[in-house]
Amino acid sequence: MTTPQNALDGRERRSIIALAGIFGLRLLGLFLVLPVFSVYAHGLHGATRHPILIGVALGAYGLTQAIFQIPFGRLSDKWGRKPVIAAGLLIFAVGSVIAAQATSIEWLLVGRIIQGAGAIAAAIIALTADLVREERWTKAMATIGITIGISFSVSLVLSAPLTQWIGVQGIFWLTAALSILAIGVLYKVIPDVPARFHRDAEMNPAALKDVLRNPNLLRLDFGIFSLHTGLTALFVVLPLVLIDPQHPLLSEADQWMLYLPVMLLSFMAMIPFIIIGEAKHRLREVFVLAIAILLAAVAWMALSNHSIWSIAIALFLFFVGFNVLEASLPSLVAKFCHPGAKGTATGVYTTAEFLGAFSGGLLGGLLYLPGQHNYSDVFWAVAAIYLIWLIVALTMQQPRYVATRIFPLPVDSQDNSQLTRQLLQLPGVVEVAIFPDENAVYCKVESKIYDDERVRSIIGYASQT
Repeated sequence: MTTPQNALDGRERRSIIALAGIFGLRLLGLFLVLPVFSVYAHGLHGATRHPILIGVALGAYGLTQAIFQIPFGRLSDKWGRKPVIAAGLLIFAVGSVIAAQATSIEWLLVGRIIQGAGAIAAAIIALTADLVREERWTKAMATIGITIGISFSVSLVLSAPLTQWIGVQGIFWLTAALSILAIGVLYKVIPDVPARFHRDAEMNPAALKDVLRNPNLLRLDFGIFSLHTGLTALFVVLPLVLIDPQHPLLSEADQWMLYLPVMLLSFMAMIPFIIIGEAKHRLREVFVLAIAILLAAVAWMALSNHSIWSIAIALFLFFVGFNVLEASLPSLVAKFCHPGAKGTATGVYTTAEFLGAFSGGLLGGLLYLPGQHNYSDVFWAVAAIYLIWLIVALTMQQPRYVATRIFPLPVDSQDNSQLTRQLLQLPGVVEVAIFPDENAVYCKVESKIYDDERVRSIIGYASQT
């Protein structure tokens, strides 16, 4: 029995699951503290004198993550993927230990800054590309994406019970332990393979200028920046809203009862949006609608945050929009970028995402005034950001419904310009880029029209002429 072209073999499957697990465990450590961080930080020495540091500490990891993620990826090309990933995990563990032992808001901030400096996302994606064949790349990235989504949802639900069991300091210690465990998984489970450069997975400086000049990609970069600015600013004040002494809505121990149904129901509600957007080719309309839902949800929180049911409904709407956009934005980046530029476009996009997390913490810290219960000021500021994003998104073009397919280029291929012309004549092949240094042919294709075997036969034939 033959294995389908896009099926994963045993080694690939184990490697992808292990790498997705490392990715997920690291993000779990960052997300677990999100619903309890503000309440915990308020009790630290110096927090009441410098309340802005509460928000800054919450989002500080995003700043160092944005600064170091691309350099870590480039270093992994020179020093090897595993040593760089292991070093990043160790740095993250050190930051977690400092945060666990912090008794002042200043030291908690230091710990969060060091946590973010262990920026291994780009190196993990590059190692994934080393381990899987080109035709399996989409499945591998989908697995990692699903793991990230699950880590976020699980962290919101488990945060309060874990805090009651081991405390926020215990969560930081647990995060450090999981990072050390991940280093063991990295060396014990994942095979050693030589590092190769992959334009679809890594930053390519030669493509950076074109990516930064692409207005469609810049809109998406602004979008992910806005999305995570709003998310982080929201969680600077939302935990405080729920336990406000004047209008207590839900004890910290019981907050999982809010997040569990909200996350489950919002995930189920997201699915029809994704189907309509992708299968019915209405992605632009779904995208704009999701931003409008975010805007409505945050405005609702600003107007009515003294009722647990109002908060629950607003949170449900928020995470419906958030989940749709988290799934749609990477897809749109892939659709709008040119063949061979996806790694660069994604690098810029994720940098904007992490900068958004930092900016959201800074915004929440600047606006929230302890003791004055001015939660609505933060919600309105987030609503203003989402309104600007909505206006920007309305100018977005309808994306082409194409996917990137990568084919191996035979080493004896002679006339690449002729091969490009031949491929572009095939039904469903929209763009072609050939990179001899990578021995790869990148094609933008309409998946329902193009003939995979025909493309392969032409590439193979070209190598013989």
